[in-house]
Amino acid sequence: MENTRLDEDDIIRRVYEAATTGCVASLNRLLQTDQFILNKISLTPFTETPLHISSLLGHLDFTRAILEKCPKMAFEFDSLKRSPLHLASAEGHAEIVKALLRVKNDVCLVRDKDGRIPLHLAAIRGRVEVIQELINACSETTWELLDGETVLHLCVKYNHLEALTLLVENIEDDELVNKGNRDGNTILHIATMLKQLETIRYLLSVPIIKAKVNAINRMGFTALDVLDHSPTDFKSSEIRAILIESGAKKATTPYPSNLMPVKPAATFTVSIKSPSGPKAWFRKFTKYIEHQGKNWIEEAQGTLMAVATLIAAMTFQAVISPPGGLWQQDYTNGDGSSSCINKTCLAGTAIFGYMYESEYKDFLIFNSVAFAGSLVVVFLIISGFSLQNKFLTWVMTALMCTTVYFAAYAYVTSLDMTTPDEILSKIKWVHPTWISGWFGLLVLASLSHIIRFLIWITKKLSTRRHRKKQFRPQQLTNLDEHINV
Repeated sequence: MENTRLDEDDIIRRVYEAATTGCVASLNRLLQTDQFILNKISLTPFTETPLHISSLLGHLDFTRAILEKCPKMAFEFDSLKRSPLHLASAEGHAEIVKALLRVKNDVCLVRDKDGRIPLHLAAIRGRVEVIQELINACSETTWELLDGETVLHLCVKYNHLEALTLLVENIEDDELVNKGNRDGNTILHIATMLKQLETIRYLLSVPIIKAKVNAINRMGFTALDVLDHSPTDFKSSEIRAILIESGAKKATTPYPSNLMPVKPAATFTVSIKSPSGPKAWFRKFTKYIEHQGKNWIEEAQGTLMAVATLIAAMTFQAVISPPGGLWQQDYTNGDGSSSCINKTCLAGTAIFGYMYESEYKDFLIFNSVAFAGSLVVVFLIISGFSLQNKFLTWVMTALMCTTVYFAAYAYVTSLDMTTPDEILSKIKWVHPTWISGWFGLLVLASLSHIIRFLIWITKKLSTRRHRKKQFRPQQLTNLDEHINV
């Protein structure tokens, strides 16, 4: 009896080895030895069946052989409550999924230990062919949620556009396509939050999604509001343009889900004459010149980072490839140019450095200032310093304005060096116009920032004075109470 038991254990071990290699011939020989060996798998301590292994590894012929001999094995679950269909769906073995579904498609709705059905696993991994097989066999699986999210949310969350396209084309229910998750976020909200440009373009090309472009989540935000409350990067402006072109708007009255607007008990209309005069105009001017929005600091720093990076690249390239080019070899005694008569023109150095020494020095100064200024801004933004204050943002903005001004000066200097005198004599007006125009812009920008800074300082000082005057003498308080009574 003991020898029989050992033989049985050995046969089962060989069945698992055959499942690992996918050898159907080995399985058939073992079944000839014991035709009930597959039924006896359930008596072993192993949680995974041979069908789990073959489905996971993609052995189609072996899987078909087991399903033919022991179809009930398709309904066995491992310790994590995963069926062979779960494993095949996650790995993208479409033919094995089709074979398993032919036995019985009820497993499509079975959830594993983490609450995932096979369609969820296929969507997370972007298995397009498997998704097609699963929704063909059991279309109601598309309504199964995972932690409040639809299968469409999963495709967007894990950035599988092809799988998302397939599901949207096969789902006929508009409510499901535009359904929000637990936070009320639709798939358009999620795609905007994750800055998935191609996904947003596709979603807005679908009429039923475009019609709900201004859907509001539980925070009272539309997709455009979500974009405004997300960190700004290079994609933000393009996404904004796409959303606005599709009719996206900001929410007019955003309220958190747990707070409802309280209607006043009574409404009184008081006619107030609009103020006029110098003071009123000054207030309007200061209100206009002040930064609007709470997240203007983040937006400004994102713009500064982009401009500083661009100017740093431009000015660096101008040094590596200067106007006029580089000497390709050493020249002496006027061989390469008359500039090399009394000096040696070394290979790899700037040609204009010898021909136009004064102008080239000016070019280097202007270009170096622009390069250094842009690097300082980039360093401040990426270095980890606390930049969430208005003053430092204003300093960086002023520095970038100066950097742009010097970059413009470097351009004019290189223009003078590279343009023939005959042409320059015909366009003498360009140089002073260019210089005065840029200088005027710099002055206007500087005045704007100085005024903003003074307004900010004034408000800070007035706030401190107000706090000091909050605690009035007790006598005045009693007198006011007596008068009110």
